[in-house]
Amino acid sequence: MKPQRHEEERIRSAHPVEPAMRAQIMEELAAIEARHEVTVLFACESGSRGWGFASPDSDYDVRFIYVNRLPWYLTVTPRRDVIELPISGELDINGWDLRKALGLMRESNPTLLEWLRSPIVYREDAQAMPRFRALSEAVFSNARGWHHYASMAKKNFREHLQAETVRYKKYLYVLRPLLAARWIRMRPGVPPMRFADLAQHTLDAVRDAALIDEINALLEVKMRAGEAATSPRWPGIHAFIEAELAAHAAEPVTALPPADASGLDAFLSDTVLRFGGGDAKGAVRHESQGCG
Repeated sequence: MKPQRHEEERIRSAHPVEPAMRAQIMEELAAIEARHEVTVLFACESGSRGWGFASPDSDYDVRFIYVNRLPWYLTVTPRRDVIELPISGELDINGWDLRKALGLMRESNPTLLEWLRSPIVYREDAQAMPRFRALSEAVFSNARGWHHYASMAKKNFREHLQAETVRYKKYLYVLRPLLAARWIRMRPGVPPMRFADLAQHTLDAVRDAALIDEINALLEVKMRAGEAATSPRWPGIHAFIEAELAAHAAEPVTALPPADASGLDAFLSDTVLRFGGGDAKGAVRHESQGCG
């Protein structure tokens, strides 16, 4: 299947999903609903396929958000709020209950926010998810988001990019959070998940032309090589990372006023009552979409 390309894309990107694997994922989601008596509101691809730089041997990292039946929420003792399937071959699939997801949204959890902006969506409830996404934008804390990404970049740089020979993907695991932190500084909203979108909106086509060329060269090799492939240091990328980390250390982002999170409770109540009461099974219409 031909990877989707975005118009006027200056940064290499590909989001390959084999048709047979897509069909298997859809079957797994339906089986999860039946086995656990839940409704999957949303399912997407996370990890390198969602970021746009998967290797030939990259796993399929499927993540989903689900709602339980009403009685599940009416117990004194909290119940397990995640569903995790054992990793099987290339498929790694797990998800979060809606209440857990909304609690993490209130904390501006970057993992959840990236799921919502994945370019590969397997399942999506057409009524609930636009409201869910709007809430995620409304309650987003620029300070928390920036701190998360800046800290992640610093940690990954310290742990993985100090040797003379490094794994290709580790550069991207530093570049992506660095550019996400830059995005938040430039425009306080939630950064996109796609690495290409981050780079194209945070790097200047003229001033950063040499850096963009080197990033594209790295991406081209990364998307042809195995996950464990290594190379000598990439000098231009390495210098950019060091300069960007120094800038973050010198000037943390200024926090904006906290947002009103009261809409999260209303959304939880409305959604649980919609799917969790009465004959909720089969009452939901899902839309499937994703990359080709």
